[in-house]
Amino acid sequence: MIFPRPRLLLSVLALVLLAACATPAPTVTAPATPPLPYPEVTRERMLRLAMEEWQEWGRITVRDGQPRAPGAPQESQVANFPRVLAYWRAVEGEGRAAIDRNRGRYAALLGLPGTAGGLWSEPAWSAAFVSYVIRNAGVDEREFPSSAAHAFYIDGMLADAMAYPAQAPFVPRGIGAYAPQPGDLVCADRSRRPLAGWRDRLAERGQFRPMHCDIVVSVGPGEVRAVGGNIADAVTLSVFAADASGRLLLRAPGHPIWFAVFENRLGRLPPFNALPAAIPVAGLSRARAPS
Repeated sequence: MIFPRPRLLLSVLALVLLAACATPAPTVTAPATPPLPYPEVTRERMLRLAMEEWQEWGRITVRDGQPRAPGAPQESQVANFPRVLAYWRAVEGEGRAAIDRNRGRYAALLGLPGTAGGLWSEPAWSAAFVSYVIRNAGVDEREFPSSAAHAFYIDGMLADAMAYPAQAPFVPRGIGAYAPQPGDLVCADRSRRPLAGWRDRLAERGQFRPMHCDIVVSVGPGEVRAVGGNIADAVTLSVFAADASGRLLLRAPGHPIWFAVFENRLGRLPPFNALPAAIPVAGLSRARAPS
């Protein structure tokens, strides 16, 4: 019998592990029909759900990029099993394997036949959390393509914004040109070679890239407060530094490397409230996109 060389064997194993762990990439195409507008109550529900989840997890707050004091991971506690399970149910097709695996771990913690392992320790559930909040606020799959990976629902939002700039419920904005507002998504690139801005994502849509997005819940002088999942192994409120105009600081020490803010226009498109005059919707088109 001929055995493969050790280096070749390690390379093959690495490829197998990557294939097993990666979220399947969706096909990114322009939607055939324009998105529907939603009333303002949808945004209000979205913010209320995000805050309620944060409160249920113990109101953990992270400021200036500093993690909370070390302790037992919140996600591994039996009481939090149904909470994270609910997030994965929002992306059940992609998260089926994660659900099945962690059901076994939960059973083992209860002394029932199951499998050992850290409860909800993998895969990351932050994108499932965002999908859960927006889906349960009443936004349909057509208007927000929920996914277990931030990169793929971002691709869906970009496709909508490019195809229907005047009607898309979420549109990308540049970090240095737009101050986030409650309901917006602030998104960071967690890869070794971060994107400089959201336009760079257009050339690689459909490919996985490690990212993270939080839901903005409030803004104040010099700061943006946002709720996100799987931060400090919990649903956490993060306080991010901003400039005097409310724009996120691109590379503040200890903070994420931002590449986009997705403006939430739920309740602000006709026939509901008109968009604020300061935000030029007409500037978004296939030829010219917003800053």
